[in-house]
Parts: sequence; structure tokens; C-alpha cells
Amino acid sequence: MRRVFGSVRARATLGATLVVAVALVAAGAAVLLSLRSNLIGEAGTQAERSARAVASELAAGTPYDKLSGLDGDDGPVQVLDEHGRLVAASEDLEKISGTDSEQVKPRPAVKPTGDDDDADDAGEPLEAGEISGESVFSNGSATIDGDAEDYRFAAVEVETHDRGHLKVYAGSPLAAEHGAVRTALTVMLIGFPLLLGVVAAVTWLVTRRALRPVEGIRREMAAITRSEDLARRVPEPDTHDEIARLASTTNETLAALETSVERQRRFVADASHELRSPIASLRTQLEVAAAHPELLDLDGAVEDTVRLQRLAADLLLLARLDAGERPGDAEVDLAGLAREAAEGRTRVTVDAEPVEVAGSRGQLGRVLANLLDNAQRHARSDVTVSVRREGDRAVVGVADDGDGVPEGDRERIFERFVRLDSARSRDDGGAGLGLAIARDVAVRHGGTLTAEQGPAGGALFELRLPLVQRGPR
Repeated sequence: MRRVFGSVRARATLGATLVVAVALVAAGAAVLLSLRSNLIGEAGTQAERSARAVASELAAGTPYDKLSGLDGDDGPVQVLDEHGRLVAASEDLEKISGTDSEQVKPRPAVKPTGDDDDADDAGEPLEAGEISGESVFSNGSATIDGDAEDYRFAAVEVETHDRGHLKVYAGSPLAAEHGAVRTALTVMLIGFPLLLGVVAAVTWLVTRRALRPVEGIRREMAAITRSEDLARRVPEPDTHDEIARLASTTNETLAALETSVERQRRFVADASHELRSPIASLRTQLEVAAAHPELLDLDGAVEDTVRLQRLAADLLLLARLDAGERPGDAEVDLAGLAREAAEGRTRVTVDAEPVEVAGSRGQLGRVLANLLDNAQRHARSDVTVSVRREGDRAVVGVADDGDGVPEGDRERIFERFVRLDSARSRDDGGAGLGLAIARDVAVRHGGTLTAEQGPAGGALFELRLPLVQRGPR
């Protein structure tokens, strides 16, 4: 069963058919009940009209054998006295039920004794010649001249001048009600399955047509997975609906995945290239030292080892950032952190006011250290560090008096392994990871890092981070 309804199309068809079936059953039941109620009401009205006609004749003193309603043409009629005895009935009435008396032949009336005062216990006594304004309805059956039918009976009370308190029962046949209900039920039993079949077929076809682009997206995604070609894209239907938006989002995801994979490939290639140089240099020095110990350049070996260690640390930090490492939510004083980063450095001036941000103290310290390393590398004489508050942001500025960054390269310098000065040696220029790490850390702290022209003509790097939000004490 689960396999049969394993597709969206089958489940949608089943769901739509069930919903329509429930609605049709509810609507059909309501129609049948309403139709039956209306027809029974019409039959009751007809029966009441006949009963009141007979009651009017009785109130006028018409003898029992002269009553016009006893011919049986409009339905069975019974007249009961105040003791519940049958005093008049329709001609050819053979059997009756649903009234206070099942007798079909009148009996001689018993003269009132004067002791029975319960003729009209249900309400105020009627005056002579008066007909009760209320009617009592009931369902029953009657057999007239061999034909048995169901009837709706109406009972009307009348007070006569000479015959005391009488009750008149008149019936109206329910054959029309039964026939109409049976006809409506037959039509529903035949029409509802046909209508459900149409609904199921239309839902199946419409769902199939609507899901056809989804199948195209699935096939293309399967082909992309097999070929590992992230440059391919899924087809986007020109329908401007949810499926079209799904295809568009899928293509955006593929584009982002392609960019990420390409970035990782470049990162691995650049990292391998950067690691090859210090490792090769260190190996060469060690081989020379093994053959000629007196030629060992110990300072150079230590320098290459430190450079290799820093590069490995940078690569490890970038890997953790790419993996989504959370920066933490500790409160960090940027003014104190800036002074710590500038401590021990020459030609660095710090102008800071106390501001606090939330994040990782170690990562933010690494950002300031990288910015100061970059500024000192390019400054002619002085480097200035400022920490201030602007609205709900803390702003850290690191400015130098060097040549600055060309406007066209102010975004490219934040890419990994990018060096603007190709003539600069690797020892002086670094691996090109410092600013990339600083930008990644700033973004993961909810901030930004930009490069502009400084007041002294050199470069100005501004780190903007959200301040710690403090609630009312």
C-alpha cells in the first residue's frame, strides 16, 4: 500500500478524491434531509388542511354520514370522541396506525356522564363551535381498499354543540416524499462515483503536468551528480510558480557550490604552492648542513621554520572559519585589545575610547595583529590605531602613511594569497592570507572590514563591529 501511494501524484489524487467524496456525501445527506423535511412538511400541511375542513363541518353540525372528507379521495380520516372512541372514519379504510385509535369501523357514541372533565387537559377548554388553533402531527400507515401506504397525519380538536369534544385525524400520503428521496438517492449513487472518477482523473493529469518540471530537475541533478560537473544547471520552467522558484533556487545553490568548490581548489593549490617554498628552503639548508656543517645558516633555518609555522596556523584558522566555527559571545574591550596588539611595536600610536563588542577575543586580536602587520609593512614612518563609537557600531581604524591601496584593488586585497606588489619578496610580503583572515573574522562577528584612503595619504582599514546590547538595569 505504501508503495502504491509512494508518489506525490498518487497521494495528491487520493487526497483530492477523498476530500471531494466527503464533501459530496455531506452535501448529499444535507440535500436528502432537506428534501425529505420539505416534502413531509408539505404532506403535513395538506393533512392539516383536510383535518380542519372536516373539523369545520363538525363545528357546523354536519352529521357524520354527510361529512365530505370521508370519501377517502384525499386520504384516511378518523373522528374520535372525547373518550377516544372512533365515531367516524373514511370509506374503505381497512387498517390504520399512527393515530390514537387503530379502529376502522365507527362505534356508537357514549353519552357524556358529566364526570369526565379531561377532554382538553392539554390547554384551555374550547367553546362550542370552536376549532383548536394547534395541530399535532404524526407518521403512520393506512390501508384503503387494499392499497397500503405511509401517511402524514394531522390531529385537530373541535368543540361541537351537540356531540361534545371531538378530535379529527386526516392523513396525506408520503408516496411523493418516498419517491423523490429514492430518486435523489439513486441519482447520487450513480452520479457520485462518476464525479469522483472525473475528479481523480483530472487531479492525476493536472498533477502529472505540474510535476513534470520537477522530474526534469531531478534527472538533471542526477546527471550533475554522476558527472560531477557543477557548471551545469537545471531547467527553469517559464511558469513563475513554486516549481520555477525551486529551479531558480537550485541553480543558485549549484552556482554557490561551484564557487565554493572552485575556491577550495584554488585554496589547496595556493596553499601547496606557499608551503613548497619554505619547505624546499628548509630542506636545502638542512642538506647543505649535513654535508658541510660549517655552512649551516641557523638563522635562515629558524626563519623558514617560523614562517612555515605561521603559514600552517593561518591555514588552520581559515579551515576552521570555512567550517563555520562560531566566534563566541564573550565581551571584548576593543580599546584594551588595540593597546595589547600595539604593545612592543615601534611607530604605532593608539587613540582609543572604551567600547565593548561580543565575540572571540583571540580572533579579534588576530584581526588587529594582521592589520598592524600590514600597516607596518607598508608605512613610511607612522601607524595610527583609533577606536571609537559610531551609533550602534564600534569602529577600529588602522591607518599608515604609505603609498595606499589603488581604488581598483581595495576589494581584491581581501582575497586569499593575493599580493599587489609582485616584486616584493615573499619574506617581506607574507603569504597573502592576513587580510583574508581579517575579513572572514569580521564577517563572522557580524561586522565589516573595508579599505579606504587614509588622512596621511596611505591606506586606512576600518573594522566595524556591533556593540554589546545592554538591557535596562
